[in-house]
Amino acid sequence: MERVTLSPSLELSRIVYGMWRVADDADTSVKHVEAKINACLDQGITSFDQADIYGDYSAEAVLGETLRAVPSLRAKMEIVTKFDIIAPCGKYSDAPVKYYDTSTAHINASVDASLTNMGIDHIDLLLVHRPDPFMDHNETGAALDALVSSGKVGNIGVSNFKPWDCDLLQSGMKNPLVTNQIEMSATAHECLTNGDLAYHQKNGQHAMAWSPLGGGSLMNGNTDVMKTLDVIAGENGVDRAAVAVAWILAHPAKVLPVMGTNNLTRIAGLSDALKVNMDRITWFKIYTAALGREVA
Repeated sequence: MERVTLSPSLELSRIVYGMWRVADDADTSVKHVEAKINACLDQGITSFDQADIYGDYSAEAVLGETLRAVPSLRAKMEIVTKFDIIAPCGKYSDAPVKYYDTSTAHINASVDASLTNMGIDHIDLLLVHRPDPFMDHNETGAALDALVSSGKVGNIGVSNFKPWDCDLLQSGMKNPLVTNQIEMSATAHECLTNGDLAYHQKNGQHAMAWSPLGGGSLMNGNTDVMKTLDVIAGENGVDRAAVAVAWILAHPAKVLPVMGTNNLTRIAGLSDALKVNMDRITWFKIYTAALGREVA
């Protein structure tokens, strides 16, 4: 599995395993979660994506139970997590409204809770989950810098930020933002033309792609893009999902798709995307089908 350097202190596997549904599985036992982690590690997938809000603020603790029971796993993993969404569920069930919090107090409390929930002493990559329209970029930036200085967090990034949001936060920080986790798939390809991906490509940053299978929409149906994926899948001896991910992997920006599934068989096949021959013409066949027209 190819590894991608995000900073002098952080490398991630090219494919990242997303754990947003880990708490929704009927089986959240240590044995089952360990099997998922090992199925990833066996393919060279060493990077695992979390967020404090996943599973109504319970997913980090599910992972933590396994890391406490099998502590040797932690040294084989890079752990990504996120903060700043307050939603009226789980531990915030009494919140009067959904909102974002990038204050120093909340950042510190959220990171401490994540470390405790996952039973770890540092977070490899911490992401601001959503742009906060009420953010004081100097306060937020200083708080994030302090977490890096403390050793609790190795690197800082963002999620769902537009280029101007990145620039604002970066202007209040000493440490560089190392990535932005954005939506990208054959059905959500706006980042290719709206400047989002170009911004990071220009700055030498590797974006991460959430929902690379379109939230599962690419797996069910018979649209033109799905038919195109199926033809290419047949030519390469893989399934439709592998081709959809290979389409993202082929982009010169070296985007890191975040793949989430609770099915062990599907987890074991995540690296099938690396088997797909995705040349320029093949890439444009998929893009044309996704646009529903030829390129201008």
